[in-house]
Amino acid sequence: MPGEPQLFPNPGPPVERAAEDSGDGSRRAAPVWLQRLSLFVLVLFCVYLGILVMLLPWWTRVWDHNMFIQAHPTLSAVLHNGAVRGMISGLGLLDIWIGISEAVHYRDDRG
Repeated sequence: MPGEPQLFPNPGPPVERAAEDSGDGSRRAAPVWLQRLSLFVLVLFCVYLGILVMLLPWWTRVWDHNMFIQAHPTLSAVLHNGAVRGMISGLGLLDIWIGISEAVHYRDDRG
C-alpha cells in the first residue's frame, strides 16, 4: 500500500561480531578465591538448611505446638502423619547430599 509508512524503512548495517569471536578474553571467569568463597557459602547454606529441615518435623515443641498448624485441622492431620514427617526429613537429607556433592565435585574455573 503506497500511502502507509514502512515500519523499518532503512535496514541498518549487519551486526559485526568480530569482538566476540576473536577470543580476546572479553568473558573472564571470577577470581578463584571468589569461586571458592561462593562454594563455601553454598555448602554451608545447604548443610544448615538440610539439618534444619531434617530435624524440624521431629522437634515436638515446634512441630506439634505450632499455632499455624493447629489453626488448620486438615493440614494438622496431614503434617502429624509419620510418613509425611519422614518425607520432609528426606528432603533435608537430600539437601545435605546436594551440598556435600557440590563440595566433592568442585573444579576451579580458571577461564
